[in-house]
Amino acid sequence: MTASKTWTVALADDHPLVLLGLSDLIATRREFTILAVASDGEAAMAEIKARKPDLAVLDVNMPKLSGLDVLRTVMRERLPTRVVFLTASLADERMLEAVNLGVYGIVFKDSAPESLLECLDHVILGERWLAGDVVQKALARQAHWHEDHQGVAELTAREGEVMRLVASGLSNKDIARRLDLSEGTVKIHLHNVYRKLSLSSRTALTAYAFARGSMLSE
Repeated sequence: MTASKTWTVALADDHPLVLLGLSDLIATRREFTILAVASDGEAAMAEIKARKPDLAVLDVNMPKLSGLDVLRTVMRERLPTRVVFLTASLADERMLEAVNLGVYGIVFKDSAPESLLECLDHVILGERWLAGDVVQKALARQAHWHEDHQGVAELTAREGEVMRLVASGLSNKDIARRLDLSEGTVKIHLHNVYRKLSLSSRTALTAYAFARGSMLSE
């Protein structure tokens, strides 16, 4: 997929005025086509499964299914839709879960409208976009990261590549296929990354990568 195509979008929010505002905002950009709108998570999930939009902009807190519930299903079923969350607030643990599951963007509702469009511009290029110091601070706390930590400099080029792909949400099998390596070799590289950075899980590694301000791209 390239940035020159027309990108289909599904929108979901349980507040009608917010949903209308989102539709009007995104419709100002000719590269985006609104494919579906929904007022709850269950309807959003049905639209995503049936119509497979390129992008889905979802409120996190919706009736019937939350945005996180929808994201879990999208990732579990390997649907092609890139999910962006729009939220008034998000607790640290839910924010980290969203990042670890593979959310492409988090935009706060009190941000300027242009922030959502900027986010979508990054997402269509395959990049993750997390707005605001709140997100970065939450991820930094979870990863126990400090500015003077120089761990990444110790990684080999291959280890750095494996770290980036893990933080992008890929499994060891997918990484092996992407890098033309055996799955066992990927596990060795990942073990070395954990050891060098004093981390113990994929969740912590994802948080570490984002806390360093990494913009992960495919």
